[in-house]
Formats: sequence, structure tokens, C-alpha cells
Amino acid sequence: MRCVIARFPFELTENSVLASMKGVEPEEVTGASVTIGDRVYPVKQVGQIVTGQDRRDFSAGEVTRAMTRLGFTCSEAPAAPAAASAPAAPRSPMEEANALFGPPATSS
Repeated sequence: MRCVIARFPFELTENSVLASMKGVEPEEVTGASVTIGDRVYPVKQVGQIVTGQDRRDFSAGEVTRAMTRLGFTCSEAPAAPAAASAPAAPRSPMEEANALFGPPATSS
């Protein structure tokens, strides 16, 4: 399959990608990823190895589109972890009771 990555044309096949990535240890995935064989690689790592270009020369989207068209499973960047909430300030006994039982009922 012909694809263009960073304005350069490449002729890629599933087998050529598998051969290029054979024996390559995956780096830690922090963004978009592609599953090749039984390993999950960052798309930028795959793009660098398959094209021989510097990672700054292409976008993750370019490599993701090419790998998807070749039949590999790609995933978007994992969701950012929720910010840890600040510990709640200690409540008074009255506030604790209100939290357990709810606010007092009002009569109409």
C-alpha cells in the first residue's frame, strides 16, 4: 500500500511492518498506540522504525491512518487520569449528621 508520511511516499505492507518491528521492544505507551503481533507500541516508535524518519517529522495521525489501512489495531491516547481531589476538610458533628440524614424537612 502506498502512503505518504511527512510528505514522503512509502510502499508499506503488513508483512514489511511485521518484519521491521520483529525483535523491537515496545516503549512505554503514553499516547496513541498500535498493536503489532502481541505487542502494543507507541505509533511514533513504529513510524520512526518503519520510515527511518525522525519522530518530529511526522504526526501520530499519519502513522495511525497508515497502520489502520494495513489492518493493524490502533488506539487513541489513553484518557488522562482524573485529578486527585483534595482531601475534604474535617466536618463538625452537625455537618456530619446533616450529611448522614440530609437537611431538615420543612413544613408547608
